[in-house]
Formats: sequence, C-alpha cells, structure tokens
Amino acid sequence: MNLLLWTGHVTEAHTDILRALKAAGFDGVEVPIFDASARAHYQRLGQLLDDLDLQRSAVAILPDEQHNAISPNPGHRQGAVSHLERVIECAHALGGTVLAGPYFQVLGQFTGVAPTEAELEWAAEVHREIAPIADAAGLGCALEPLNRFEAHLLNTSEQAEAYARRVGDPNFGILYDTFHAHIEEKDPIEALRGLHASGALRHIHISENDRGTPGRGHAKIVETIRALNATDYDGWLTIEAFGRAVPELMAATRVWRDFFPDPEQVYTEGLRLIRNTLISE
Repeated sequence: MNLLLWTGHVTEAHTDILRALKAAGFDGVEVPIFDASARAHYQRLGQLLDDLDLQRSAVAILPDEQHNAISPNPGHRQGAVSHLERVIECAHALGGTVLAGPYFQVLGQFTGVAPTEAELEWAAEVHREIAPIADAAGLGCALEPLNRFEAHLLNTSEQAEAYARRVGDPNFGILYDTFHAHIEEKDPIEALRGLHASGALRHIHISENDRGTPGRGHAKIVETIRALNATDYDGWLTIEAFGRAVPELMAATRVWRDFFPDPEQVYTEGLRLIRNTLISE
C-alpha cells in the first residue's frame, strides 16, 4: 500500500495506520522519501516496519528546478543526482528494495513542446550515475512514466522502454501504473505485455482511473493482474490512491474532490480485488 494516501512524510505517528494495513493483510508498504535530509529517521522507521513485519519499497520525486534531471543547467542536473543519492541513502536505511517514482523531471513543469533529444540524454546521464549507486544499496530502480498532464518527458510504456534501453543499466527499469496507462495507452494490456517482454518491467502501481478505490472505476486493473499472472513477474502490486491529505501532492495530481468516503475503503476493497483476481486465475 502506498502511504501517500495519508502523508508525504511517514513517522511513528502513523503506527496505527501501519498496524491496520498489516492486520488487513498487506505484505508491505511504499514509503515516500520526499524529505531526504534525515537518514536516521528512515532507519528508525525501518525498525518499526520490521517490528510490524511489513516489507517496503520507496517512492521519490525531483522536488524543484534546482534538482531537475532535464534542466538545461548542468548545476541543476547535478542537483538531481545529489538529491537522488540522498534518497538512496534514506531508502537503504529504511530497508527498501525498490526505488519507484517519476524522478526524471519536476512534476507539472512543462516546456510547451515535445521532449527533446537533449532532455532525454540529460535525464539519462543522471540515471546512469544513480543506477549503480542504487544497486549497491540493494535498490532496484523503477522509473514511472506519467500522463501528459503531469509530465512531458515520458508518458507511454513504449517511450519508457526505449528510455530504459538508453540508460542501459541492468538495475534500471520501469514502473507500470494502471492510472497513467488508462490515459495514455491505446491498449493498456498490450503495452504491459510489451514492457514485460522487453525485460524493463520492475514494479506495478494499481491505481483506479479517478485515483480512488480500486475496482470502483474503469481502469483495467483486473485485466492487468490477469496478464501479469500469465508471466513470470514476481514483484509488487502496490495500491496507489490519492486524497487531499498532502496539499502539495493534491495540487500536483489535480485532486480537487474526494474519491472515496474514507481510506479504509481504498485499502480493504483494493486488497480484496487483487486477492480475488489472483485466486480466480
């Protein structure tokens, strides 16, 4: 379960939520690392998650123009490297195994034109530098293409697969998100199959078309799980839903209304949908 449903900074104050997720039957949680300044904090959080027997992945973004992998300013691109290095340190302290997220550009920042060759190569230089660092820390990189309304560099699985080849590091792969695929892919399931066949697939986000409760919309979530079941994919199926708990994220993802009555509906129904689909296969 992605914890961005509740917060952008997980602390011991969220212990009751973590206990509830464990009691519901979750195997792990996805922890946002937006504040990468305090490695010791994530080490303590990792111990708490160990005590609760919850495994974990991490999710990260690039926070601003001074830490932007596609900036024409070399100093800002180096800022992206430095930020991701700190994120990796925190994720390693947390005990994470996957570094997920759209850490290729600043969310919601556009040039007004299509991605350029220069932008793609600038980003690839950043990711070639951080991929082996993540590998040494026990983290697989799972970069997340976003829909065209949130980012312009990478929107489709085809673009993301080509980008992974450009980076050319075996530890660098791609995240497939059912919400973004619902918007951008002509055939989301064929796009998923192609991404898996390429060897680039590393991580899955289960997210409804309105970012609400999985199964209550029309994203191809059941079809996604069935397609994955027919492959050798053995990574995470991570539920991702957004509410209005994180103001900065609410603005970036354009969440202006409530999509569910309470978070419990999201995680209980979402987990039931995943399990029932896996069992029915």
